[in-house]
Amino acid sequence: MDAKSSLPAFAAIIVAAGKGLRVGGDVAKQFREWRGRSLLAHSAETLIKAGADPVLVVISEGSEDAANEALSGLSGFSFVTGGATRHDSVRAGLEALTNIMPERVLIHDAARPDLPIAVVERLLEALAQHHGAIPTLPVVDSLAVASVDETMAGKAERETLRRVQTPQAFRYPDILAAHRAWPGPTNAGDDAQVLTEAATGTSAAIARSVALVHGDERLKKITFAEDLMEATRPAPYRVGQGFDVHRLVSGEELWLCGVKLDHDKGLSGHSDADVALHAITDAVLGGIGDGDIGTHFPPSDQQWAGARSGQFLEHAVNLARKAGYVIGNIDLTIICEEPKIGPHRPAMRTEVANLTSLDEGAVSIKATTTEKLGFTGRGEGIAAQAIVGLHAI
Repeated sequence: MDAKSSLPAFAAIIVAAGKGLRVGGDVAKQFREWRGRSLLAHSAETLIKAGADPVLVVISEGSEDAANEALSGLSGFSFVTGGATRHDSVRAGLEALTNIMPERVLIHDAARPDLPIAVVERLLEALAQHHGAIPTLPVVDSLAVASVDETMAGKAERETLRRVQTPQAFRYPDILAAHRAWPGPTNAGDDAQVLTEAATGTSAAIARSVALVHGDERLKKITFAEDLMEATRPAPYRVGQGFDVHRLVSGEELWLCGVKLDHDKGLSGHSDADVALHAITDAVLGGIGDGDIGTHFPPSDQQWAGARSGQFLEHAVNLARKAGYVIGNIDLTIICEEPKIGPHRPAMRTEVANLTSLDEGAVSIKATTTEKLGFTGRGEGIAAQAIVGLHAI
């Protein structure tokens, strides 16, 4: 679905005027890098692609150069100078829209870079029935009311509480009037609070209608230095796949999965040509993005002549661990007409499990033929393909 064409017209304000002191460093948090780009650029790009028009980025006085650099490569936005508090900055953005008077406006914090389009859709849909809409998530932990001396003074009912996120969506005339009526210098926790609590004359009762729509855990606010570091941590799961082929010739030993099989032919290669272990090794290396078996053990290097392929796989497993991953499971398919793999499968599973420090239950070894088709069907060679699942340590 083309979100831009399906969403109703709306404007967007991104609040990026804060100092972001808790994240540390000399650069304001919203201009810091996260997943290869500034925090600000991520949500700005999403809102622009969603069709927000205009997109106003509220920045502090004197930070236009840093903001331009942070938004390098993007177009379709303009800057507004904010104020001393978040309320002042949001109001500055709202006042800048009075020349076009949009029907709807989304107000978003630059510190929430991962903005799903689905949340934007839910917010705008809710505005058909309400004057405001905010993304929320349930509170899953028990809550305690703390006293001044940090002892428990009571409990709070989590069933009635929600975690509030941004962007928050509003009918523009109502949120503008609410911010204009908000008593200074009191700062507002968020814009929904402004809408529900500010005195807005005769429309006060109506303006209290703020829908709670389902938010998203991806909208987590970047607050501390460790939040920025999360993007550089290994992904929790990765998958690699490997494929290898070797020719069957007379006079060679046949090794598969580290097990020697009795057969009138063996596999030809620089090492022991264990096509199954080669496929698994390539799958591990592929999962961590570290080349292939030929990169680490080139055929031109004589030290690997006749080498056992088990050491190749052990090397790949060690590289994966250094990259922050361990193998979760292995799914291997051996493709050949002969020999029959079934009788040797238990020994093969045991050997692969030993080489990778896995339980045998995490090692799947299957065999298939090509119905006499192709080089494997003609008995000219054996192929193997493997898929390996890895998870972060």
